[in-house]
Formats: sequence, structure tokens, C-alpha cells
Amino acid sequence: MKRSLYFKPTLLAAAIAAASSYSSSSYAAGTEASSSEENILSTLEIKGQAYRNTATKTQLDPDETPQALSIISAENLDARGVETVAEAVRYSSGVNTELRGGAVTRLDLFNIRGFDNDTVLYDGLPLLYNDWNLQPQIDVIAIEQIEIFKGPTSTLYGEMPPGGMVNLISKAPQDRSKNTIEVTVGSDKKRDISLDTTGGVNKDINYRVVARANESDGQAVTSENKRVLIAPSLDIRLSESTQLNLNMYYQNDPDMGVYSSLPSKGTVYDNSNGQLSSDAYAGDANWDVYDREVLLLGYKLDHKINDTWRFLQNTRLTMADAYQENTYSAGLDSNERTLNRRAYLTDESSEGVNIDNQLSAVFDINDTEHNILVGLDYLKLNSDIQYEDAAAPSLDLFNPNHYQIVTGDLDFAASGYSSDFTIEKEQVGFYLQDQIRLDNWVFIAGGRYDNFTYDESGTKYGAAASTRIDQSQLSGRIGALYQFDNGLSPFVNYAQSFEPISGSDKSGNAFDTSTASQWEAGIKYQSSDFVASATAFEITKSNVLTNDPDGTAYDQIQVGEVRSRGIELEMQKEVTQALSVTAAYTLQDVEVTKDNSGIEGNTPIWTPDQQLSLWLNYAPLTGASLGAGLRHVGEMQIDSANSDTVPSYTLVDLSVGYDLTQLSADWQGTSVKLAVSNVFDETYYSCYDTSNCWFGADRSVEVSARYSF
Repeated sequence: MKRSLYFKPTLLAAAIAAASSYSSSSYAAGTEASSSEENILSTLEIKGQAYRNTATKTQLDPDETPQALSIISAENLDARGVETVAEAVRYSSGVNTELRGGAVTRLDLFNIRGFDNDTVLYDGLPLLYNDWNLQPQIDVIAIEQIEIFKGPTSTLYGEMPPGGMVNLISKAPQDRSKNTIEVTVGSDKKRDISLDTTGGVNKDINYRVVARANESDGQAVTSENKRVLIAPSLDIRLSESTQLNLNMYYQNDPDMGVYSSLPSKGTVYDNSNGQLSSDAYAGDANWDVYDREVLLLGYKLDHKINDTWRFLQNTRLTMADAYQENTYSAGLDSNERTLNRRAYLTDESSEGVNIDNQLSAVFDINDTEHNILVGLDYLKLNSDIQYEDAAAPSLDLFNPNHYQIVTGDLDFAASGYSSDFTIEKEQVGFYLQDQIRLDNWVFIAGGRYDNFTYDESGTKYGAAASTRIDQSQLSGRIGALYQFDNGLSPFVNYAQSFEPISGSDKSGNAFDTSTASQWEAGIKYQSSDFVASATAFEITKSNVLTNDPDGTAYDQIQVGEVRSRGIELEMQKEVTQALSVTAAYTLQDVEVTKDNSGIEGNTPIWTPDQQLSLWLNYAPLTGASLGAGLRHVGEMQIDSANSDTVPSYTLVDLSVGYDLTQLSADWQGTSVKLAVSNVFDETYYSCYDTSNCWFGADRSVEVSARYSF
């Protein structure tokens, strides 16, 4: 089923030599130029190169970036005892996470500023997702830092939802030797062991190896979670001007909980038979499989061409497979207890490649510093998908028998839903950005051209499948920030994004690309012990698909529009040497502003009206740490028709840690930690519609012991 990949040549190879030649020859020509030219070129001052952040792909610090950006550091992840990426972003403004509840752990799905996003980036490259059930998922043990880029990001990253994106920064090799082993046990019979080792092989080579093995019972009855991963990497100094990073990420998830949903009656709503328990399960233990294997192979080549120009190539190969057996709801009977079900399976495999080429230059012209970025990126994904569907025995939700399905009794041929098809995605993007400093001003202007193609062929749901997208798009952004000497930095920006749309209307006219734009203004503040930001934004997404009022139930047209407005507040404050506080608040108003199917004026699902989070870290004694967090998520709509709301909820988290070195020198490098999520075991929900709801995560208690040497 798998196809071989066709690798396109790196088009910037010639541009590197040309740019290098141009830079040196232009500088030399300045000595013989006319007087006016000499005045310009003689002021050229070469600048250094540093870390490239998510929002700019340059060395600009987050507090200097004229766009909202949230950073979750390694210290923050460790202080909260974070176990997943979904947990990690809980305390960030503008992000609603764990959209499919606590029992579903196989994917990272976020709603950012009112728009769903299932595209996660890892070290600046998208994790290739086939839009079905095969999505690589990075374990938090391999992550050094998480960066959340708010608002449209297409100018640097191409196809992307307009609310923002999450970029996971991997743990990098270090030259100083450090080894850490950690063992964790917890509720739901959790058992976990992890290793993180790093150091220098010699003066030119550093290594790092991260590994983990864990298993636990899932929140839903009969379900389990299992994972094994290893992520080695090498930093190699090839020369004084060239650095090479080689990296691999391998993960096997032989069992990843459940994916099925529950009806709203018995969860959000009262049921005449009583309320369901938060461990309720609508599936069948005999027909419950999710087995995923992912291998990522990559390299980063960073080459200093000369004192002005630098080239970075970031490349990753993806090979992944997933096999799934599951059930879905076919409706709840009038007795409110009998759930009709269907069984299905998917067998999926993917191969893909990402390449991001970045050519940058930093120089001064008179009093103005320029950081020029020229980029060409390429993405290709081939995915083969098989799907089967059959009728399954119904389930009594209040007296469930989770061992009814007999595989041999499932009649897949009778359903007519058999599918065997291939998805091919390809995106080529060229982008240009200039970051300018003038006195206390920072300006950013950038533009990008993308060509996106998508082909779907084969048999889908019993019929021939033939879907083709070939869409091109220009996107851009411009922003400005002014840094006052007192630490305040007001900023404003305008940014655009796009998402390709497949299909056509009833007349055969292909749909256009869905586009979005954002206006954002805010202010940032930074001092030695206080970092804060306040941001206001408005995002408008156009060309949204809606039902065709003059067509069938399956005909669609592009007249929809969604507008999201909001305010986000974030702050981190060291109150004393022993006490620090982190807080975030989001107030948003998301509305369907154009529609012809009766939902104009409604709020999309998974968009809470407000969110509030607060985390306190307190170190009362040397070696001791106490952490306490509060998370409030406001009410959400239960469906697109806004027939009712999902109640708001407020949860409390706790963390207690102690360095055992304080007790005895024999315990040097040993520490213990207790982490409790949802301390009071509050029951809460998330819903897609009244037929598909999920319980939020139950209380979890984990105790870990760490030894570093």
C-alpha cells in the first residue's frame, strides 16, 4: 500500500551562493561607489545570530515580538508535574484543551482563540496528520519548552487555522554531563519509568537520549494506556561555521485508551435511569484496539556562510502506522438507556517529508538594523487508509456488557461502507520577512506564497473517491512594537492565514481557499521579577462552508463567516524569593456572522466565553516546593445550533516536591514529588453535539522519585 516519496531538490542551494557573493561584492563595491552610495554602504554593521523563536524564525525575544506569544518553560512543566502536552497548555490564555474529555488520550487537539487546531509542530515542522486517525503525538518527556503562537501564522508556516498554533521544542544535547532516572506510580495503576541522559562525547560532539516506558488503566472501564519511546539526538560541530543536529523519535503506543463518546442524556443532561459514572464506556472490550507506531528521522544543518549570511535547513522524515477497532453511536432509544452502535476498523499508514530552508542576514544600514529572512519550505504526505463498518450489538448503558462483539459475526460486506483509498498532500511555500530595529522601535513585515495540492483516490464508503485540491494563496503580516525604557512595550499587528477547502458546489465549481485575517493590539511588560502582557484581538474567517438552501442536504456553498473577538491577560510575578505566581485570563466572543442554514449569530462549540487560571509556587524551606493551581473554564455551547450549554467548571491542582539531599548527603541528587490533578474530583464535560459528549479527566494522583547524577 505504501508509495515511494519523490524528493524535490533544495531550490535555495543556488540562492545561498548567490547571496553570499552578492553580500561580499556589494560591500567591496562600496569603496568605489559614488558619494551617495558610499554613505549608505559604509554604515553596514554585521550582527550575530542566536535562537530563532516560533513567532519570527529569528532571534527576536518574545518580549520584543509584536504579536502575542505564550512560553511554557521546562521549569513550569516540571513544577506542575505535567504528563501530556494537553495538560501543559491548561494554564495558557486563549487555549481550550482536552476537547474530547479525559478518557481520550491519543491526540492533542486544541481550540485557540475560538478555532480548532489539530496541527501540532515539533521543532518548527508540522507533525504530518492524515486527517483521519493517524497523527504523531510527542510525549512531554522529550520536550524542553512549549511555544504558543497566537493568531494567524500562515506567513511563516503555510496552511494553518487562524487561532494560532502550538510548537513543541525538543530537548537538545548539552556539553555538560547530566543523567536523570525517574520512576512514577499513580492512580489507575500507573507505572512509568523514564531516562534523560546528555553530555559531550568530545569537544565537537554532544549527545542526548530520552526514553520512557509506561502503562496504566484508562479512565473508561476496560481500557488501558501503554507507551514506549526513545528519542536520541546528536549535535556535531562539522567546522567553525557549520553545526549539524541529527535526531530520531520512535514511539510505539500498543494501546491508547478509548475514542468513543457518550450521549448527553446521562452526562450533561438528566437521564430517567440516573446519571452515568465518569468511567462509563460505550464500546466493547472485544473490539477496542488502537495500536500506533511512529518513527521520525531528522536533521538540522546550520551553516554560517559569511559574516552577514547564514543558512538553516530543518528536515524530517515521517513513517507511521495505526490500526484501530472501535464503535460509534447510532442513536439512543426512547428508553434513554439502550445505545445502538456500529463497529468499525481503520488500517492506516503514512510516509512524509518536511523541509524548511531558511536564509537569513543581519546587518545595519545607518541607524536601522535589518534581519532579513528568506525561506522555502516543502511538505509531502502519502497516506493509505482502509475502513470497514458493520452493525454491532446495542449496549445497555446502565447495565453494560462490554464483551458482546464477536469479530467473526461482524458483516462488513453488508454495510456498503468499505473504503480503500489514498491521500496525497503537497505544499510548497516561499516566504520573505524583514525584521527592523530603529531606536526603540521593532517592525516586522512579511509575505508568503503557497501552492497546496491534495489528491484523494480509490474507494471511499463504497463509491469511487476522486477529490482534488490545487489552490494557491498569498498571505502576509505586518507589526510594530515600541520599547519604553521602563519595560513597557505596546504593539500592534495585522496577520493573515489560509486553509485549503476540498470539494465543489452543486454546479461543479471548485471551492476557494478559506482565508482569515486578524487585527491585534496589546502591551507587554518585563522587569527582573515581573513579566506581563495584555492583548486584544479580532479574527475574521471567510469562505466557510455552509449548507446550500437550494440544494440537497449534502450540497454546500461558501458564504459562511466566523468572527472571534477577545482579550487575553498573562502575568508571571516573583512576589518574594520563596513565592511566585502565574496567572492567565481570557474573555472571548466568538460568533457565526454569516450563514444560510440558521446558525448565524450562534457561537461555535468548544469556545468557552471566558477562562481563568492561577498557579502559585512556594518554597518555604530549602529543597521544598509547594504548588497550587486553579483552572476555570466558562460555559460552552453543546452544539452548533446552540440548543443548550455545557456547564462551566473550576478545578484545583496541587504539587509537592522535596530534595532529599536536605536530609542526608547520601541522598545527593534524589528528589520526590507528589502531583494531584483535579483534587476535588469534579465532574465536567465536553460535547460536540447532543449525541457525542465526553467526561473530563477524573482526579489523578502521582508520586515520582527522581535521581540525577
